[in-house]
Amino acid sequence: MEYRQLGASGLRVPVLSFGAGTFGGQGPLFSAWGDSNAAQARRLVDICLEAGVTLFDTADVYSNGASEEILGEAIRGRRNEVLISTKTGLPLGDGPQDWGVSRGRVIRAVEASLRRLNTDYIDVFQLHAYDASTPPEELLATLDLLVRQGKLRHIGVSNYPGWQLMKALALADRHGWPRFFAHQVYYSLVGRDYEADLMPLGNDQGVGALVWSPLGWGRLTGKVRRDSPIPEGSRLHETAKFAPPVAEDDLYRVVDALDDIAAETGKSVPQIALNWLIARPTVSSVIIGARNEAQLHDNLGAVGWSLTPAQVARLDAASDTLPPYPHAPYHYQEGFARLNPRLVGTVGASA
Repeated sequence: MEYRQLGASGLRVPVLSFGAGTFGGQGPLFSAWGDSNAAQARRLVDICLEAGVTLFDTADVYSNGASEEILGEAIRGRRNEVLISTKTGLPLGDGPQDWGVSRGRVIRAVEASLRRLNTDYIDVFQLHAYDASTPPEELLATLDLLVRQGKLRHIGVSNYPGWQLMKALALADRHGWPRFFAHQVYYSLVGRDYEADLMPLGNDQGVGALVWSPLGWGRLTGKVRRDSPIPEGSRLHETAKFAPPVAEDDLYRVVDALDDIAAETGKSVPQIALNWLIARPTVSSVIIGARNEAQLHDNLGAVGWSLTPAQVARLDAASDTLPPYPHAPYHYQEGFARLNPRLVGTVGASA
């Protein structure tokens, strides 16, 4: 297993990490993801550790806290062998104090996560989404307090707009507060919006990407094919309404390219999609999920080999879409490479 720095921090993380959203199985969304109990989760953790996957990601909202509880039980007795990443900010109820990242909410959320995870510190703590109702100064001062108390080791964000992430980084530098070193983002061969703005920001500011849903919300598992119905047993039957959108033509163009390269390499479609992501700029770790041991073993096969430059170019071309204004000039503006030499090769688009 390859290990990388998490952004510009001193924390080294494996290029593949495990997402515990499949633990617990409570609620309409997470029950479709998976329902691993403590014994099943412990076996999946065993397989991960044997392969060198030491970072485990969860959130307080996953199965209403059950994911954290089961992960805490699965790592019992080996806390020093693992890194724990968790998140807060999304609603856990209908009350006024049940959502967001106000000082009180964050402090309560951290204490609750520590109890559920059965630990006294969290390695990577992230804000699950941008909360426009909380001043960033209040949030950052609260995180500074929790870091100084030893309850949090590193901090990050998830699903943040670029301008708000940059604002927070500037405030942290101004006041001497801890910086965000991680950004948990949606990024896949059928979802490359990350490249337009957030990737250059991460490259410039030392914010590493922790990639969620790297298989495009289950669309790149090798089971979804052109002119075929979604197969029985696919979680897409229950979760498609929650998925990041992708046009069918764009999806099947990528799937066709993945199928061709799978035939050439003998690798599975998910392995190829994950391997492409691992090599992208600013990516610190790709979060894989698995409902069973077979899925996990297959995903772990994404490391230890590399696509050829020609194969990468074919996947780049198959997945390339015109980014929104003002990023579209990356594709057609004459002289872009001369004007923006630091971004060429970073945004993943042609100059």
